[in-house]
Amino acid sequence: MSIHPDLLTILACPKCKGALTVVDNEAGLFCPTCDIVFPVRDDIPIMLVEEAVAKADWDAGKRSAKDDAAK
Repeated sequence: MSIHPDLLTILACPKCKGALTVVDNEAGLFCPTCDIVFPVRDDIPIMLVEEAVAKADWDAGKRSAKDDAAK
């Protein structure tokens, strides 16, 4: 299953209200303005700023805010 294209047209970054793009084969939604990625879990976008991950961290393999807490 995947993120429905109609859903992408109505979703916006909760921090800046900007448009989002799909990254990593639909594993996340990226806000280029804020440079953060919102994870998608079980085909559900987690649109909480607290759950967002910096794009650099996302690219380095940290896929959730909890990855930092595990250290």
